[in-house]
Amino acid sequence: MTLLLLSAAISAAPINLEQMVAPSDLDNIKVVPLTSNQDASQFLIYVKKSVPLHIHKEHSEMVYIVDGEGQMQLGDKTFTIKKGDFVKIDENTPHGVKVTSSQPLKVLSTQTPEYFGKDKHRVDNHE
Repeated sequence: MTLLLLSAAISAAPINLEQMVAPSDLDNIKVVPLTSNQDASQFLIYVKKSVPLHIHKEHSEMVYIVDGEGQMQLGDKTFTIKKGDFVKIDENTPHGVKVTSSQPLKVLSTQTPEYFGKDKHRVDNHE
């Protein structure tokens, strides 16, 4: 199945997320902005190693796993995420991920409302 994202910001041309590849020099995290308006922002995010535990105080986030696998912590639960999975993350919910696949995790992230990258607050992990 091919996942396409229609974007008014780029003349409603479809974006084939499955054909997009991580940069060859990816160290850990690369965020690629896709679309944005006052209601929501969408990003394609590549993760090679991990995303530290954090919260968004004023945003909810929805993620769709385009490729890869990982162990996700969401609140007090930890579970496996893989291609095809969808996860909703409410405001103020601690979340992070550790990649377990050989290829980077590729995630479509939607933040609501519009996200400018300033509402990410690290959380101490008490494991």
